[in-house]
Amino acid sequence: MGATTSLFGAVHLGFIVIETEKFTDWHRFGRDAIGLHVDRLSNRDMRFRLDDHQCRFLLQRGDAEDVTAFGWEIDDHESFDRIVARVRDRGVPVTEGTEEDAARRGVERLLRFPGPKGIDQEIFTRAHLTPAPLVMSSDGFVTGASGMGHVAITSTQPSKIQGYYDTVFDARLSDYIDETISGVKLKIRFLRVNERHHSVAVAAVRGLPVDPIRTRIQHLNIQVAELDDMTRSYRRVKELGFRMALGVGQHTNDRELSYYALTPSGFEWEVGWNPIVVDESTWEPTTHRGISIWGHTPEGQTIIDKLTQFKTAARSLRHPEKTIPALSGTGTADRR
Repeated sequence: MGATTSLFGAVHLGFIVIETEKFTDWHRFGRDAIGLHVDRLSNRDMRFRLDDHQCRFLLQRGDAEDVTAFGWEIDDHESFDRIVARVRDRGVPVTEGTEEDAARRGVERLLRFPGPKGIDQEIFTRAHLTPAPLVMSSDGFVTGASGMGHVAITSTQPSKIQGYYDTVFDARLSDYIDETISGVKLKIRFLRVNERHHSVAVAAVRGLPVDPIRTRIQHLNIQVAELDDMTRSYRRVKELGFRMALGVGQHTNDRELSYYALTPSGFEWEVGWNPIVVDESTWEPTTHRGISIWGHTPEGQTIIDKLTQFKTAARSLRHPEKTIPALSGTGTADRR
């Protein structure tokens, strides 16, 4: 695809939809531990804000205890229409969200189409902004041209997930990480759609078609503007009794300083600071050995947790992962 028609740089992670029955726990986690602004819309809908967007996280009542949709902000109507054409031309259905759907997400218009692992992909061109002051325990978060953070997925079909985002958004490979955790060899690929080092990370167990994670995502990430905000939220998470998955550390590839807390729904929430911004004129994908330069030590993991992961991995052998073949094709092969 020529540079004149590429969508790279016009796509930004705009919001995330979470389905949960644990509203009380999520309210405490989001507001009191992580330090986000919370708006209760009803007894079935709650929103978290990071900035002047009305919604960055929409929590809806339901029993999934999982992320159900990614919302992508598209810079202009031409790019928006190009994405819709790519999806429809390959025979994948695109549906329009209702006015109520759009209002809950704080956007003007919403289109939706299926994504890997059963996660809907929702696109919009205009987010509703609000002048209402933020009430949160943070000086601010980095959003803007980089989008609001990133998501990480575990998969038995990593090349097909990369193929999907290549096809839909012209995603680019940033790099790989090879890591061994508890004797299990992982390969992680990092995909970017704008200046942020990655908006989607995809991890796979090497040599085995298993997925050890129950939830559709392994973690999501938000980026604080100030280092003190990361350290303060780390202390609040622990003081309030929420489980810490990984302590503070620094990643090898994007150099982000971060920690990982366990959310009430079971996936992890990474709070990070100061990742690098990719320079497109010089960047070349490479492979890093190990996920962290230092830190990111597991905290509080029990033998029961490990057994649960083994059971989940075994179950994944019996339930093929949901892919979207028309958009992923045969997948995007590793560069090595």
